[in-house]
Amino acid sequence: MMSRIFRLLQLLSSVAIAASSGALAMAAEIEVVGLFGRKAVLVVDGGAPRTLAVGEQTRDGLRLVEVTDGAATVEIGGKRQKVALGAGPVRSAPGEQGGAAAVSLVADVRGHHFSSGSINGASVRFLVDTGASMVSMGASDARRAGIDFRKGVGGVSQTASGPARVWKVRLDTVRVGDVTLHGVDGLIHENDLPFVLLGMSFLSRMDMQREGDRLTLRKRF
Repeated sequence: MMSRIFRLLQLLSSVAIAASSGALAMAAEIEVVGLFGRKAVLVVDGGAPRTLAVGEQTRDGLRLVEVTDGAATVEIGGKRQKVALGAGPVRSAPGEQGGAAAVSLVADVRGHHFSSGSINGASVRFLVDTGASMVSMGASDARRAGIDFRKGVGGVSQTASGPARVWKVRLDTVRVGDVTLHGVDGLIHENDLPFVLLGMSFLSRMDMQREGDRLTLRKRF
């Protein structure tokens, strides 16, 4: 009798762990709050900070894949995501029942929405900026993304520091969380920028919903 009860408890425990792992694999808010050599301090879904070494995995299926300068790459349910140190928590999940992909961003203490992502496969840090007409980036980020921007359409943009030379180009892919767009207009600045401005050439193709400090972007087309 006791052995049957013990086996039943084992089974229930396994089901609970699998359900927890499955839920995390579907979607989780991941925040990197510290980096130390080959270790990262992660906060998942607002829980207690967890320190993981590269290659280490939690019981609920979160694995630390890599630590690079200023960011950590994690894997959840076989899917990898790069999260920048100090950026607001990023929650990404595919749309339910075949719906559009979406990403949810939590504002930092200053009310800014940051996100890690990529342009043409090169990792970048985005700042959501509805005042920018296009996805805007500095020359160094453009070179890392393999963009020969001097073949674009040249022009001059008025900035806080005065007029700056810029080039309009077409970006092959822009990815934020699970949202990927192709053929996005971009603006390359001659000088470097501290981050990439996620402007309206991307945001106009999103449904944007704000609730408190959370901004959800859902792909429309």
